[in-house]
Amino acid sequence: MQKHFIVATAGHVDHGKSALVKALTGTDPDRLPEEKARGITIDLGFAHLDLPDAEISAGIIDVPGHEDFVKNMVAGVGSIDLALFVVAGDDGWMPQTDEHLQILEYLGVKHAVVALTKIDLAANEEQAESGVREKLRGTAFADAPIVRTSTVTDRGIPELKAALANVLAQTPVPRDISKPRLAVDRVFTLHGIGTVVTGTLSGGTLKVGQSVVIQPSGKATRVRNLQSHNQDVPSVGPGTRTAINLPDVFVAGKGQGYAGSGISRGEVVTLPELGEPSTTMDVTLQRTLRTVHMGLTESRPLKDETTVRVHHGSASHAARVLLLDCRELQPGEKALAQLRFETAVFAFAGDRFVIRDWSEQTTLAGGVVLDADASRKNVRAPAHLEFLRARANASESLEVFVSSLLASHHAVPAARLLIKSRWSAAEIGAAIREKQIGGWAVDPAWWLALRQKAGQQIQEEHQAHPDRAGLELNYLRATVGGDLPDPAFFDTVVADLCREEYVKVGTAIRHKQHRPALPPALQAAGARVRSALSAKPFEPPPRKELAPDAASQTVLRFLIQTGEALELSEDTVMLSEHFARATEQIRKFLTQKGKATASELRQHLNTNRRVIIPLLERLDKDGVTVRQGDCRVLKP
Repeated sequence: MQKHFIVATAGHVDHGKSALVKALTGTDPDRLPEEKARGITIDLGFAHLDLPDAEISAGIIDVPGHEDFVKNMVAGVGSIDLALFVVAGDDGWMPQTDEHLQILEYLGVKHAVVALTKIDLAANEEQAESGVREKLRGTAFADAPIVRTSTVTDRGIPELKAALANVLAQTPVPRDISKPRLAVDRVFTLHGIGTVVTGTLSGGTLKVGQSVVIQPSGKATRVRNLQSHNQDVPSVGPGTRTAINLPDVFVAGKGQGYAGSGISRGEVVTLPELGEPSTTMDVTLQRTLRTVHMGLTESRPLKDETTVRVHHGSASHAARVLLLDCRELQPGEKALAQLRFETAVFAFAGDRFVIRDWSEQTTLAGGVVLDADASRKNVRAPAHLEFLRARANASESLEVFVSSLLASHHAVPAARLLIKSRWSAAEIGAAIREKQIGGWAVDPAWWLALRQKAGQQIQEEHQAHPDRAGLELNYLRATVGGDLPDPAFFDTVVADLCREEYVKVGTAIRHKQHRPALPPALQAAGARVRSALSAKPFEPPPRKELAPDAASQTVLRFLIQTGEALELSEDTVMLSEHFARATEQIRKFLTQKGKATASELRQHLNTNRRVIIPLLERLDKDGVTVRQGDCRVLKP
């Protein structure tokens, strides 16, 4: 099977990026009339390159090199696997070359091949190459292969293909984590087909017929048709240039329908179950010391509350930067920050982005999303900063993201944990396997403390009131409820307590070893009540006769609370063991007779109507019997 990758060009204007793409692929990536007329790339161009010896398929994105179109350049390099860095042999390293390199580093691109173009015009080839190597020193591309090329003489084109194949063969294949996202970079309409969007697919697979959603607008649609490199396909995986035909969706500004105002560059085609967009994200920011733009790079600090443009995926968003652990960010420094967007953004934890100034003249910083659904409350609280620092120091560690989230939130529904992240459900499940209680992932230290607190409350109740069945659940809820992240989590606490050491008794909970006992002062009254209930097992005396005084009434409540006795009605109480015997006799009688009236069952048990009616109503409620007219039958 072919391995699929995305390659993007990078470099200064007029250094021959588009000509190089055409020489490699046979496709001219400049598609706009204005590009043809001006002789420069203005918007993104696309081509396809197969490297059969290495079984590699590469989608190539050609980006503009002019400083006026950097925002288009950033839109094309958000999800690439390799940079085809282009430097002209006659011009050498230029300001825009520096800014493109800076952007690639901010976006975390780790692999590159350098094409030294126009080598036929270079005055000194060795000097031209050594100059490029010196500029790459200390960057992620310091050891990138440099290939001398000329599209005029075709020199170096086979060697460049070989270098691309070699580097891509050693590059990890784009991961399929079953979370597909396609950052839309082109939208157009084809007659008889409808709206088509294109982009680079990452994170998962899309299939024809699949339901999808367009974020951040939330428009729901489906995949009517898929193409990759101009071929219809039933499905596409990560690392591919993809075209999707979307029904009932219009190009923004060109049509109206129930889908709303249409789709445009910057939106994301993804799955409905992968969460919602957000207007607030916690991030870590970094600024390099690299000087670009002929020394005109913004060398002033990036200050708190600055309004900027955030480039993420193929989109550019307006946002305000809140610096959380400093008041200004100098070149060469890092900081924790919160981005507050003017409109909602669909991003994952772990995503990288680039920040440019409001006028789109200067690249200011790069960053990583630490929390894609951040809160605007207590953003500078010490605990919150500790949470963010842990993630910032290990932004690619799933274990750190899980542990920091649980340390901060204590308990999170396992099914939603880090769903907006760059890890698969299987990876997340493995990371929380030892941290799961019921359907929740919990912080182990917090959970141990909570469990100990609950257990202590139950034991204290046993010591203070040995006659009671246990601690009322409502009281336990009130005691530990303030520690819970969600009221629904209380049921999980009780279920786990009862898994080993504790038992639920009616509306109370007790330790398994706890046996309720009447205090000495009530033991005589207890003996009288038990004797009265046992004298005629199926015909206990009325409640007023059974408990005529305060002591016997306390005893009766104790017997009911502990489960030793069962309250059939306000007037009738029966020992639980006698109720079980009565139930068994009724089962046998109905098994033999098929059905029986209340009178027949009363005579069979040798009891009275005061007892038999509530007894049968209890059996109906418990699902033992069913009333049919005047008769009872066993429930199937």
